[in-house]
Amino acid sequence: MAHLPAPLLRPRYAAASLALVLLSGCEIPGLGPDPRLVQKEAEAKAIGGACRHALRGLEDCFTLNPKAAKASVFAGWKDMDQYMRDNKLEGSPSVLGKLEAKPDRASRGGEAGESGESGASSRNRS
Repeated sequence: MAHLPAPLLRPRYAAASLALVLLSGCEIPGLGPDPRLVQKEAEAKAIGGACRHALRGLEDCFTLNPKAAKASVFAGWKDMDQYMRDNKLEGSPSVLGKLEAKPDRASRGGEAGESGESGASSRNRS
């Protein structure tokens, strides 16, 4: 390449510098985080926040949501805890435990009584 005089090189450097500055602000598709992973992380944080609001401990939350990322669940739980403390909010006890207890009592009563046997025979007839 021939040696160019200095005044001709300056516009080329300026154009190259301008192109680099303009391209540095662009987001190239495929180089960002996977949207599915971002969604799973957000969902796990929401689960943690919901567990804290429902007055559940972290261990219970982890047990009830085994597929959720534990770090994200903890982050959501911690964020909700701080939010509730800052705004002096009380949690809402979960009704999930109460709903689970009712069917157990009903199924025990149905097994011990005669209505459970007649219900089973009526199912076989149809």
